[in-house]
Amino acid sequence: MTGTVSADIPVAAESRPRHVAIIMDGNNRWAKAHRLKGVAGHKAGVGAVRAVVETCAREGVEVLTLFAFSSENWRRPKDEVSALMRLFLFALEREVRKLHRNGIRLRIIGDRSAFSPALQEHMEKAEELTRDNTRMTLVIAANYGGHWDITQATRKVAEQVREGKLEPSDITDDLIQEHLCIGDLPMPDLMIRTAGEQRISNFMLWHLAYTEFYFSPVFWPDFKEEEMHKALQVYSGRQRRFGQTDDQIAAKVSLQER
Repeated sequence: MTGTVSADIPVAAESRPRHVAIIMDGNNRWAKAHRLKGVAGHKAGVGAVRAVVETCAREGVEVLTLFAFSSENWRRPKDEVSALMRLFLFALEREVRKLHRNGIRLRIIGDRSAFSPALQEHMEKAEELTRDNTRMTLVIAANYGGHWDITQATRKVAEQVREGKLEPSDITDDLIQEHLCIGDLPMPDLMIRTAGEQRISNFMLWHLAYTEFYFSPVFWPDFKEEEMHKALQVYSGRQRRFGQTDDQIAAKVSLQER
């Protein structure tokens, strides 16, 4: 599952997604609907994370990426950001051993420099504990933005050009992807956003070029096993053409069935 992954647009896809990416939206609105403070929605969202991780692992999804905290989320009220950081630390301490027992590898992507030293240390320990697990990879995007990801990748390539290790003509899509945070993992097949919003909010901009989108009206804390199954079912009914015609796809299916 890991290693060099081509940035080429694929020509076919399976009915089950290898990689699911989710923008977990609606925690605050869920809390307001229940007449609770915003942090209560984030706490309730942890339960949805657990349910979705378990469902995806059972369904054979190879990679699940969750957008936990964007680079723009620092603009939120300071007390909410502080509460989110405490919740993130608590979840790492409490959930990582469960992930490990279930054979799930944890990877955390994003700019960690803005996080406290204690939180950075827990991130490293969690990744180290689960590093060799192979059942599924859970990617948590924290202080992550798609623009940042592409920028940091191009800086690394530019450094190689400056050092004389590369010529500008050597720069390809595959080379850029190699330096992205999860350039070694399959591209997302399915991107889910909850709470009725229909935008990608600077999430995995490079990776979502040919991803199928699924927008759910359900607030994230209520997006559990049943809702995850609905999304997977809708995906299984999509015809992914990757620039080809319906006739080309039908011909390939016919050949496979012979």
